[in-house]
Amino acid sequence: MLAPIVMSEITEDHQTVTIRPPELGLGLQGRIQVPGDKSISHRALMLGSIAQGETQIEGLLLGEDPQSTAACFRAMGIEISALNSQQVRVQGLGLGQLQEPSEVLDAGNSGTTLRLMLGILASHPGRFFAITGDRSLRSRPMSRVVDPLGTMGASIWGRKGGTLAPLAVQGKVLRPIHYQSPIASAQVKSCILLAGLMTEGKTTVTEPALSRDHSERMLQAFGAELSVDPETHSVTITGPATLRGQSVVVPGDISSAAFWLVAGAIVPGSNLLIENVGVNPTRTGILEALDLMGAQVALENQRLVAGEPVADLRVQTSALKGCEIQGDLIPRLIDEIPILAVAAVFATGKTTIRDAAELRVKESDRIAVIASQLNRMGATITELPDGLEIIGGTPLVGTDVDSCTDHRIAMSLSIAALNASGATIIHRAEAAAVSYPNFLDTLREICKL
Repeated sequence: MLAPIVMSEITEDHQTVTIRPPELGLGLQGRIQVPGDKSISHRALMLGSIAQGETQIEGLLLGEDPQSTAACFRAMGIEISALNSQQVRVQGLGLGQLQEPSEVLDAGNSGTTLRLMLGILASHPGRFFAITGDRSLRSRPMSRVVDPLGTMGASIWGRKGGTLAPLAVQGKVLRPIHYQSPIASAQVKSCILLAGLMTEGKTTVTEPALSRDHSERMLQAFGAELSVDPETHSVTITGPATLRGQSVVVPGDISSAAFWLVAGAIVPGSNLLIENVGVNPTRTGILEALDLMGAQVALENQRLVAGEPVADLRVQTSALKGCEIQGDLIPRLIDEIPILAVAAVFATGKTTIRDAAELRVKESDRIAVIASQLNRMGATITELPDGLEIIGGTPLVGTDVDSCTDHRIAMSLSIAALNASGATIIHRAEAAAVSYPNFLDTLREICKL
């Protein structure tokens, strides 16, 4: 039978987890419910706060990142009930009504909180805001949103010329722009659209490729006047807008489901059903990549929930093969590349991932960290400037590895450990709680025999 997952606290904030694989042929079985979609959870809290009236949210992610978003808006006078997955109530004050906080806003580890909120704060005339984050967030680039906001007339200061947090924002009346983004980034696009909510005229963002469109869908649901040109990857919002509170149902996060999709594919004898997963086409790059690799993944019970496509995903043990992952596919699976690297380690042949330089400025340098940690386990991975080259087929051996406080790295290493020989000891495993608080509990559950 499966040896236990052993957890031991080293210090108050440093946790190690020891994972041993199941016996040969005893795979992963069961039905899994993954946490609510992180991107949708953030946006529901934000739009609910600046809409008129009450917003009710079902299925909210209870991770640390949405907690940071809620705390920031509470500090600006928004009444938000205790966060839970059943129902959260947000009493919105309407556009332009956020109060000047008496303290520095803390975005924690959440780049989405900081970058999207800058668009809202910069367009609040006459109010001053200061915002910071943890050590990781304070090292992540903010110029990608600060620069276009500056073109709109925003006043933002910070370290290294306003490129790093902590940041100070003096709210102003902004002017509309047509921004040609050099990267396909939902955070950049969403920040500018949120600034455009209170800006007279039409604000447009054009991207080089399609990025996730949760902001567009939700802004329209809340009443914003918004148009999309799919041929040019352009979105236009007309301001000033009036948003009204809505009922939001948050589907399961496909980024969280990705770990179980790969686990089911690589562990012999597995058959997993992951229920109620959002399959928005701007987020399903992981499904396309796994299909290229030959994974047996089926979409069951496809349906629409509150305007978002949802399905149950069934995955079974698969004979994976190497492939190339690059180009327009990358923006639709950027968060899933660490776990795709794990899949590639167990595939036959070479997998090449390119056009993913964005990974170097995430919670960690994910290209460097996933390569170094999987190589410690015996993988053959070469870093590329914008990706990875992975030679599959070399058996992994359990050893000491480190998440580098990155939640997606922590979970990816946990899945790799399920198909390695011997025990794998994962340091700083508590990072998983950022986006998936009960990840280890779910891992224990599907490993019961």
